Amino acid sequence: MKRWTGWICALLAAFGLFGCDYGMKDLKPGVSTGYDVRDRMGTPTLEWRNADGSVTWEFARTPEGKVNYMVTIGPDNILREIRQVLTEENFAKVQRGMTRDEIRHLLGKPAHVTRFDLKRQEVWDWKIQTPFPNAEIYIVVHFDDSGRVVETSRREEHRG
Repeated sequence: MKRWTGWICALLAAFGLFGCDYGMKDLKPGVSTGYDVRDRMGTPTLEWRNADGSVTWEFARTPEGKVNYMVTIGPDNILREIRQVLTEENFAKVQRGMTRDEIRHLLGKPAHVTRFDLKRQEVWDWKIQTPFPNAEIYIVVHFDDSGRVVETSRREEHRG
């Protein structure tokens, strides 16, 4: 059954109908365990150890997805929180001087990383959800050669 569900999700995701985080609705903070999270969401793309003994797992759905999740698991292996981090509110938190690691922890894995040698910048972008069916909106963070944010921007791509 899991095999068929995976095939159906892959097919629907290919058409952009939804992301296959169908098992997330069963995850309950304060009840579910880290094992439950991995069973339903797979292997995290990155892991941060927090000072309080908890761990934050990144579940990136980029480059085609419009969501990235940060999941915090307590030192007791109990789910504390699931956050979708590709939001306008989080993008507004990006400040000049922040590091690549701080941005990765805030927004998750970028959809694209591009190097502009003449500008001496590395640019990360993420596709975000939009109410406009014929447009893709990307939030963009520009880093200098030292790996610090120098500016932010957004890019819209319209489909005919």
